[in-house]
Amino acid sequence: MTTPVPPGTPLPKPTPPTDSPPPASRPTATTGRTAGARPATVAEPVAVAEPVAVAEPVADLPTVAPPPGRRLVAELVGTALLAVVVVGSGHQADALTPDAGLRFLANVGASAAALTVLITLFGPVSGGHLNPLITAGAWWTGRGTPAGLPLREAVGYAAAQTVGAVAGTGLADAMFGHPAFRLSEVPRGSGALWLGEAVATGTLLLVVTGATAAGRGRLVPGLVGLWVVAACWATSSGGFANPAVTLGRALTDGWTGIAPGSVPGFVLAQCAGAVAGTGLAVLLFDGRQRARSAVSEEPPR
Repeated sequence: MTTPVPPGTPLPKPTPPTDSPPPASRPTATTGRTAGARPATVAEPVAVAEPVAVAEPVADLPTVAPPPGRRLVAELVGTALLAVVVVGSGHQADALTPDAGLRFLANVGASAAALTVLITLFGPVSGGHLNPLITAGAWWTGRGTPAGLPLREAVGYAAAQTVGAVAGTGLADAMFGHPAFRLSEVPRGSGALWLGEAVATGTLLLVVTGATAAGRGRLVPGLVGLWVVAACWATSSGGFANPAVTLGRALTDGWTGIAPGSVPGFVLAQCAGAVAGTGLAVLLFDGRQRARSAVSEEPPR
């Protein structure tokens, strides 16, 4: 039974239940932490995995140089194909049009395109010289360096290039029904033509040696093709700039030929221009090739 409470008696304060949540805490003014809150647990540092080693690309590994015989064959075949294009495009143009300007335009374009393709193709095998004076320049600027072209191999290159040029000229004549190895009757024996040959050849050596020494060897095929176009149109000689192909062109009866009596003067002018161009490249670009003795992408020796 409940005992009645007299009027005016204060009621007792209710006792909060033991399972009720604690009163809401307020952050203190001094620390900014919430009063009564537990300090946050600092996360342990996460271990970072070690980077996985990536294998080097196979393409960057050093390659083995082709044997000397293969390099000589590359120079022979490359120079032969160059002579085929130079002489053959002359025969083709002669059969298609009587216009001398159009014939010359076709011959120059075909020759420049062939040089660009052939240097790019044979560069990884032999350096893609296709010219005894380019070989001589590579030997001179690379002498005393690990990648330099040995003198004996340079002589072999020149011989292979000469044989290839003669063979390519005969093949071009045969393809167009002309007698093979008939001596040319086109005289090219004036001092003005010799000067033109010296300029064309000297600039060719400057372009090749300078670009290689400057680390731009990959651009050489295109640069050579462009210079051939410019030299053929800008020099009085037509820009032969190659003793091997000059000798081959003495053995064709087409208009691209050169009389045998004119060959010595042309070759001497080409050699003089090559010396001047190589010397200028050494002066301007420190032309002693530090890593390669080739024109384009020659493998290490």
